[in-house]
This record gives sequence, C-alpha cells and structure tokens, in this order.
Amino acid sequence: MKFLVLGAAAGGGLPQWNCLCENCRLAFERDGRIAPRNQASLAASADGENWIVLSATPDLRQQIIANPELHPKVAPRHSPIKGVFAPNGDVDNIAGLLVMREMQPFTLWATKSVMANTIGGVFGVLNPEVVKRETVEIEQTVDTGLGFTLTAFVAPGKIPLYLESKNEAEIELGAESDTTVGVEIRQGDKRFYYMPSCARITDKLRKRLDGADIIFFDGTTFEDDEMIRLGLLPKTAWRMGHMAMNGEKGSIASLADLAIKRRVFIHINNSNPALRHNSAERAQVEASGWEIGYDGQRIDSSEART
Repeated sequence: MKFLVLGAAAGGGLPQWNCLCENCRLAFERDGRIAPRNQASLAASADGENWIVLSATPDLRQQIIANPELHPKVAPRHSPIKGVFAPNGDVDNIAGLLVMREMQPFTLWATKSVMANTIGGVFGVLNPEVVKRETVEIEQTVDTGLGFTLTAFVAPGKIPLYLESKNEAEIELGAESDTTVGVEIRQGDKRFYYMPSCARITDKLRKRLDGADIIFFDGTTFEDDEMIRLGLLPKTAWRMGHMAMNGEKGSIASLADLAIKRRVFIHINNSNPALRHNSAERAQVEASGWEIGYDGQRIDSSEART
C-alpha cells in the first residue's frame, strides 16, 4: 500500500488564518523550526495510480495541486481520485467535497449519520448521476475494487460542532456511535488504520490496533488542557472529542504496549508544541516511537522505514 499525507494539521491548519500562538507566528514568519500544514487528510493507493481520499478537507484543492500523484493525467477531464471516505461529519472532513463538484465521477463512502450531513443545501452541487453515494454500516467491509478494502469502526468522539446542543450537559463526549469512525484499510494480511478523531482508547480499540502495520492517529494536542493554558479556547482536547498525546490517559501511554509497526500522528492542532522540530515535546514523541506527520509525507508499506 502507498500512503500520501495530504494534510497533517487539525482544523484551521497551520498557520490558522486568525491565530498568533507561537506555532502560528513562526509559521507565518516561515521560521525553519516549524513547517506549515494543511488540514488532516490521507490518500491511499494499491498501485500508485488510483487513489482514495480519507477526509475531504477545505484544503483539498491545494492538496491536490501540491501532490502530482493526484493530478489529472490521461484525458481533458480526469482524476486519479476514485473515491472519498468521510470518517465524521465535521467541516474538516466533508467541506472538500465541494471542491469535487466539476462532474467528475467518484464514490463517496460514509456512515448513515455522516452521509446525512452531505445531502441537501450546498452539497446539492454533487450531481447524483455522477457521484455515487454508498452508505456503510459499522464493521461493514467495503471492497473498493482498487486492490484493498475499507472497514468503518467506532472511534469514541462526539457529534460535529455545528450540531451540538447549546446545553453543555446534553453533549455526549466519548460517544460510541456512527458519528465518528476510524477506517481500517486492509490489503491481504496487512492492516492500516486512519483515525483523525479519537477521544479515548477502549479495550476493543486496543485489540483492533494490536499488530497493525501502520496507524495514522489523532495527535490533536500534547496536553489535554493545552488550548486553555495558551488562552486560545476554553476547551480541553477531551471536550473537543480528541485525546492528548501525553499523560496517563494519553495516546502514547495508552498504545505503548501494542505491537504496532509504525505510528504516525496526524490531525495535529496548531497549539501543539511537538510541531516544532527543536521542542522537548517533539523529542519526547519521537523517543516514544511515534512520528509527527507532515504534508507530503509518503509511505510505501513494502519499503523499509526511512
């Protein structure tokens, strides 16, 4: 399998258009200690010619332009992108579908809850005679016809921000439903996982991820209260439906004893100090066996890690 990280940042990207936190300031100044990043998205292919996009972000047009593998090649109207899988209904995962409105055939896969957020209104520009919609059930394996399968599985999270109740007490955090899912990509006996949103690690998730060849996992914040301490937002990572890298309940500790061959953090918030190449947090992440994902990162599962 071939993987191409189209974007490694969380919502808003890096730098975020209205943010002057240290990371964004350095990115605006083109400081060498940090690299700009688009919003989290991953492309997957078995042959390097036909691709599936996991998460259609608002940055999708620029992501396509930046990666020659996704350029049109064989006809006046053509795209190597044969399908899109939307793991949740957040703007970060579906707004890019509007970029794909130019009468180009592709398949959209999503759970019932997520698919409902892409029907009607402005999404009417996706011509149903051209764009094939396939609603998938949890644990349903989909044969893409491209040499690999996709399986949606529950990732604890929450409903999209724009659907939240104004009553905080009514918002279910860490919910296990089809509103937020991870994606298992399987090719033969090889297993790969894309999970840009995950609020906590359950025993069921541990069993699933154990023995994985590669995981692309939610790396939103380094500390759970990071956004609050920096004065950026009065919310913890948990409140946003994500989990921190660090801490007893963080992703590094929660997955440390599993036999995962390669671990890549994706969906990294602009506040996360691990984005800076020279930070102590980056050193800690890398010492624990994790990689900080970056735009344009290319991984071929048949090749040794470099």
